[in-house]
Amino acid sequence: MTSLVFDLQKEAWDQLTRRLERLPHALLIHGAPGVGKLELAERFAQLLLCEKRGQGTIPCGACEACRWFAADDHPDVRYLEPEAFARHRIYGKDPEKEDDKKPSVQIRIEQARALADFLNLASYRGGRRIAIVCPAEDMNEATANSLLKGLEEPPAGAMFLLVSHRPAALLPTIRSRCVPVPVPIPDEKAARAWLEKQGVREAARWLAFSGGAPLRALEYASGERGEAIERALKLVAARDPAAFTAIADRGELEPLAEVLQKIALDRAFASLCGKAKYSPGLKGGAPAQARAWLAYARSLGEQRLLARHPLNPKLLAADLLAGMPAH
Repeated sequence: MTSLVFDLQKEAWDQLTRRLERLPHALLIHGAPGVGKLELAERFAQLLLCEKRGQGTIPCGACEACRWFAADDHPDVRYLEPEAFARHRIYGKDPEKEDDKKPSVQIRIEQARALADFLNLASYRGGRRIAIVCPAEDMNEATANSLLKGLEEPPAGAMFLLVSHRPAALLPTIRSRCVPVPVPIPDEKAARAWLEKQGVREAARWLAFSGGAPLRALEYASGERGEAIERALKLVAARDPAAFTAIADRGELEPLAEVLQKIALDRAFASLCGKAKYSPGLKGGAPAQARAWLAYARSLGEQRLLARHPLNPKLLAADLLAGMPAH
């Protein structure tokens, strides 16, 4: 069992294990990105497949099923993930036809069809067959409708675990066939202690910048994303148009848009209620400026989508800065 589940999401775990007596065929585990939803789904799947748990609420970690799960090789588990972000083998993909194509950022219909074939087969170990869909809102329309058929008429022994950052983006018919399990932002003090246990420096700063999501804070503090954010913060602090127009790497744009959006929101929060969220030390201006900062933040939400596929990185970077209200 990962320490994240026990240290930070024990209440959500208890919600899941209370379902064991009358287990529904589909759960919708939802919450903000980086709070541990997928970890909860995976540990719950391991618990359902554990062959020695008896009436317990923790997978034993020692049986053959647990060892297979830990090795990411359990034959009764399938993941539905976008190809571009997948950590697991993509079923339903023909290597001879797909190798030349750019990996999809959506969960494709072929994957859902392969999942249906898997769920309608007998279980390898004589227990459940489990599908983990993450993030569920990344299904395109055809995929969502295909999955809906399985949710409406689930094969015997099939279990669906949908993980979602934005459950409102799912089809209402999919949401209505799942039992929701909300996963909250963890307690700040506990999350900070957990990050420090992982060796994160400036844990409080990164936790604040992540909006309280510990896994996202860990990513920021130790990965390439965090390095890009640090560079973006320095650019914004300098507020030098020439530096922005020198950006030629597409990978720098989305972190830059994220930084600008969070600064804009913090300016508005600090102006209206005297306290910033993502950069606690940031001071706001006059309350009258809050509306301009909020409008800028909304525009950056759209720009962040464009930043992933910009036609001209330099022009987009300059445009991101040009819209910033005066301090």
